Order: sequence, then structure tokens, then C-alpha cells
Amino acid sequence: MGRISVSLSDLQRAVAQCEQLQERLSSKLELIALVGGYIMILSELWRHYEADKRIQGFSPNTLKAYALQLRMLVTDLGDIDISEVTLNLLKGYLAKQSNRLKPSSLGHRIRFVRSLFRYAYEEAYLPTNPSFKLREPKMEKRIPKFLMEEDVIHLKISCQTHRERALLEFLYSTGCRIGEVEKLNTEDLNLENCSAIVNGKGSKQREVYFTTECKVWLKKYLASREDSCKALFVTDTHPVKRMAIPTLRWVLKRLADRGAVEANVYPHRFRHTYACQLLDNGAPLEFIQGMLGHEKSSTTQIYAQLRGERRRELYRRFF
Repeated sequence: MGRISVSLSDLQRAVAQCEQLQERLSSKLELIALVGGYIMILSELWRHYEADKRIQGFSPNTLKAYALQLRMLVTDLGDIDISEVTLNLLKGYLAKQSNRLKPSSLGHRIRFVRSLFRYAYEEAYLPTNPSFKLREPKMEKRIPKFLMEEDVIHLKISCQTHRERALLEFLYSTGCRIGEVEKLNTEDLNLENCSAIVNGKGSKQREVYFTTECKVWLKKYLASREDSCKALFVTDTHPVKRMAIPTLRWVLKRLADRGAVEANVYPHRFRHTYACQLLDNGAPLEFIQGMLGHEKSSTTQIYAQLRGERRRELYRRFF
């Protein structure tokens, strides 16, 4: 092989070119770091996160709850660069929250924080996930509270309008979440088949069924309306619009007060009562899971404890 001859000036030129390339590469890496999110404050991260969850179909109410939790996080830590967030910083924030929150509420805070920073890591806004080692508090699984039959009868008797009775019957006979009821439109009903299509969590649709009694009151309510609003349950004030969740809750509270019902009446309690009725009538848990729209069977399993709890409640009341 022939010997390659390289002059000193050629070597110096090559070294200079290498240094220039290295300089350019460093500049590009710095730019990537900036664009990648190392200089990103919490509120900016939230805007990206919220947009992503909106695209995934998260409900407005869920995003509203997340926004509130973000504000609390920013209030405590400041609107800091997300690269400054550490595990200890997050633990300190959550420790303060734990002083005034139930374990279940603290669990919600922890899940949000983990979700937020997992997103930041997966989107390469952060090189590591500072929330990775956060753990939720251990919680005892509470038996869901249900309404006794006499409570439901008192609530029905206390109804003074077609709307009140239709709402009560629908919640009682379908076990729908209040958010699902709020979003219902008249076109979602199939009165002939006594069924409705509801949009559940994660924008997942399912068919629910209601009783003939519920059908009668829905027909009466719809016949009494003179508006063109597409929502199933609407306000009785002008302009007529879809009833919001707080208003739906208020209607039920008013019925409970009017009927002197001692039990705490809230929308989700009808859902528990619905599951309890299905269990009492011998429905398998797999069927109940589908009717309630539960993703995980473990969520439905807790209703299995209702059989014993219902017997104990009846014993205490009537013995």
C-alpha cells in the first residue's frame, strides 16, 4: 500500500472543521433541549396536557377538575420550570394536602400528578419522570350506600312536576351517572323499546334500559314541553337550556326535603340502588358490570357486598 501524505496545514484545516461541526452540534442540542421542554413552566405543560386529554375524549367535567388541581399545584410550587420539579418537591406538596383531605381525595391528587408528569416524560418534555415513585394511600373499600324502597316511594310521592318524576324514574331504573344524564338528548331515547344510548366515561357509548313506568313519565314530560332544545332534561326558565349537573342535584335534594327522606339523597346513590336491585333479583356481576359501564370487574365486585349489607339494614329497621 502506498503511503498517504498529509501536510500540517491540511491537518490544521481538518481540526478547525471538526471544531466548527462540534460547535454547530452543541447549538443544535441546546435548541433541541429548549424545544423539548427543559424550559417549560407548569402552566405551559398544562396547556399541552389538556389539549391531549381533550383529543382523547375526556369529559369537560374531568378536565375542569384537573384544571383545579393544576391551580393548587401551581399555588404551592409556583409556576416553575418543570425541570425543577423533583420527587421530594411533589411529596412535600402532597403531604400538605393530606392534612385536610380524605385518603380517596388525596388519591385523586396523586393520580393527576402522576398522569401530568408521565405525559411530560412520554412527550420528551422531561428526561425523567419525577412522579414515578409516588404511591396512592391505602384505602378501605367502602360499601356503596343505597336507598331503601320506602325512601324511593317517598321521593316519588314528593314529585310535583312531570320533569321531576321523569328524572327520578330515569335515574332509578337505569343506574346512569349524573354526567351521562346531563348529556342526554331527546334523540338518544327509544321510547318504543324503553331504551337509551348514553355516552359514558371516555366517550364510550352503551345502551341502557328503563321501566314502563319511566317511559310513561318521560312521555308526559316531553309532551308538556314547548321548546325546541335538543337536551332531554331542560330548565324551566327562559331561555330554555340543558340542565347542568348542579341543577339536577338540587332537584333531587329538593325532593328529599319535600318528602322528609332521612337518607342523604344524591345522584350516585340511585346508581348504587340500581345495582343492589339487580343483585337482589339474581343478576350476575358480569351483567351488572356491562349495565353500569364499568371498565374493570373489580369496580363492580364491591357491589357483591351489598347483599349482606342490605339484609343487615332491613334487620335493623324492622326487627
